[in-house]
Amino acid sequence: QVHLMESGGGLVQAGGSLRLSCAASGSFVSINAMGWYRQAPGKQRDLVAGITSGGSTNYADSVKGRFTISTNNAKNTVYLQMNSLKPEDTAVYYCKMNYQLYNHLEVWGQGTLVTVSS
Repeated sequence: QVHLMESGGGLVQAGGSLRLSCAASGSFVSINAMGWYRQAPGKQRDLVAGITSGGSTNYADSVKGRFTISTNNAKNTVYLQMNSLKPEDTAVYYCKMNYQLYNHLEVWGQGTLVTVSS
C-alpha cells in the first residue's frame, strides 16, 4: 500500500512564500509522475503543477512564474515552492502520485490547507 504524506501548508500574507512537501512511502516499482492539485471552497479540484519521471513539468497558467515543482528522487518526495502568493491561491492542496506496481496506479494525499491573507 502506498501512502503520501503532505506538509508545509499554513497561513501567509499576500506576497509571501510557502513550500509544500509530499513524501511517498510503501511498495511500488517506480514513480511515473507526481503532481499538485488544489481545491478552493465550492470549486473543483484543478491541477496546479505536475512533473514526470523524466523531469518534464507543466503548470496551470495562473501559477506560471510563481510556483516551481521539483523532486528529490532519492527521498520519493515532490515539492511545490510557492512565491508571490495571492489570496486566490487559498485552497486545500493535494499531492497525487502515478506509480507502477503490478499495473499503473495512482494515490492521493490527504491535503494541506494554504491560506493567503490580503
